[in-house]
Amino acid sequence: MRNGTIVDGTGAKGYRADVAVRSGFIYRIGDLKGARAALDLDVTGLVVAPGFLNIHSHATPAGVRAAVNMLTQGVTTEIVNADGSGSTAIAKQLADFGSNGLAVNLGAYVGFNTVWTSVMGRADRRPSVDDIQKMRDLLTENLKQGAWGVSAGLDYKPAYFARTEEVIAVTKAASSWRTNFPNHDRLTPESKYSSLAAIGETIEIGEKSNLMPVITHMKVQGKEQGSAPKALAMMRTAAARGHETVADVYPYLAGQTGLGALLVPAWAVEGGQEEMLKRFHDPELRPRIAREIEEAIEARFLTPENIGIPSQRRKLTDYMREMNAGAGETMIRILEKESPSAILKFGSEADLVEILRFPGSAIACDCGASEEYPGMHPRYFGTFPRVLGHYVRETKTLTLEDAVRKMTGLPANIIGMVDRGFLAVGMAADITVFDPATVIDHATYEHPTLASDGIRDVFVNGRMALRDGKVTGEKGGHLLSRSENMPSRPMRTEQARSLSVKAKNFTIDLTQTAGGRARGTLRLFDAKSHLEMRMGEAGLLQADGKWASFTARARATPDAGELTVLVIVDGGNPMNPKATIRVDLEDGRRLESALEAREYSIRY
Repeated sequence: MRNGTIVDGTGAKGYRADVAVRSGFIYRIGDLKGARAALDLDVTGLVVAPGFLNIHSHATPAGVRAAVNMLTQGVTTEIVNADGSGSTAIAKQLADFGSNGLAVNLGAYVGFNTVWTSVMGRADRRPSVDDIQKMRDLLTENLKQGAWGVSAGLDYKPAYFARTEEVIAVTKAASSWRTNFPNHDRLTPESKYSSLAAIGETIEIGEKSNLMPVITHMKVQGKEQGSAPKALAMMRTAAARGHETVADVYPYLAGQTGLGALLVPAWAVEGGQEEMLKRFHDPELRPRIAREIEEAIEARFLTPENIGIPSQRRKLTDYMREMNAGAGETMIRILEKESPSAILKFGSEADLVEILRFPGSAIACDCGASEEYPGMHPRYFGTFPRVLGHYVRETKTLTLEDAVRKMTGLPANIIGMVDRGFLAVGMAADITVFDPATVIDHATYEHPTLASDGIRDVFVNGRMALRDGKVTGEKGGHLLSRSENMPSRPMRTEQARSLSVKAKNFTIDLTQTAGGRARGTLRLFDAKSHLEMRMGEAGLLQADGKWASFTARARATPDAGELTVLVIVDGGNPMNPKATIRVDLEDGRRLESALEAREYSIRY
């Protein structure tokens, strides 16, 4: 890729350079006039960025085979089981997803809601000590299988029935994994459906479980519109206490979920669909349910006019007029026959802008690769281009570099990824090329499947998945698993940092200025294989506490060739009293060794 503007995911200012990809990795970045490749692209006037990471995905197994709606947004990686959904055996789930090939990379959370329901059923009852332990075991087993965090959707029944202290008792099992807790915040009638109270609960659970709280698809709803500064102040205060608190956000003022999911009172839903319908038919309970539905509509969405049923291209108010009934009774009548998806308008543009500008807010679409699009939200086709077109170019809410950071490096840091999210030597070659002058969304609530413009080329692990805006059919996606030495962490690319290792078989001396590249030396020798390596060029050095990671290109002997490498130094793993160094080579080999405290130093 020649003559493009590199926007590398760190937030640093873009610069002009060429990018070379080999064997699925970023091999060189710079002036490559003398270099040749099988595929040579002139990307003059275009931005070359890391592939976008969607860390709040509802992708389907059929959808990820082609991923048309995601690749045309520039997305190369999706993390499924958002909102607490998914499987209690994610290794099998991911294998099933990938059985017919993947057009994008795929990872998974372990979902609290699924874990809770698998043990507790659909009743509102208190867990026993044994129940809590069963749920803790399910969480840790799935973290061992490579889950990228513990997701939750406490606003959804029956996980809604879990009390805050019970959620903490379960999620504390993940404390030593240094991971994250994205939660669809729980708005309750007891708090008058307060978004601020719900955000406070997510922060409390994250802090007390020692997990990074993620306010997922962050919003301030209904009567609390205008309170985004208060919500963000709560998050900053938590970070000041030592508990980094972040968010993901999409650039729309309406969400999509089941019509009754957030509005039918919890007590009426307890036990599942059959029990709910029985309560609907009870002449004493029905008026109460209708009244409480209307109270929830007013608090969360202000008016029934803000509720639409996209599959029918109608609003709730259309049904109300047809049925000559109030909002609550009308919704009951609809839910007695079907459970349609709904578009729910909730917020204000001023709040959205505040949330988008918050340094710790990542862009995520609350969508995913799909092959069927009945009544869908425009975020399925428009999220990432809308940010780049509308909120960068048109309104200048964000700079181009910060917007890309929020789509790449920041979400990678939130979930613990180490080899994606940045454009640097040695990183996996997930790359998105787009035109900053034309990138824009076209999808609307009326026409949600209109494709965006401006995303030109997309590479997934070095294979061209999108060319000139058209999907190629390549299935270059990988299944991605998290290991215990990939911690969720604050993004520190604005700080200078250094790493020094002086051990028997390893010598590393790296420094990196704020916004710059790592420079220094790497030497290693593996007596077992007689492999010796010396670094040719370093990529990006990341550091947090007693943990550091970097990628590089190194010359190996006796192989007598250059390989890309990933190095992780981890002295802060609660599950391992010894510091460790791990070196992954692009050909699949891995070297690991213990380190003494005196043998390494990390500074930033």
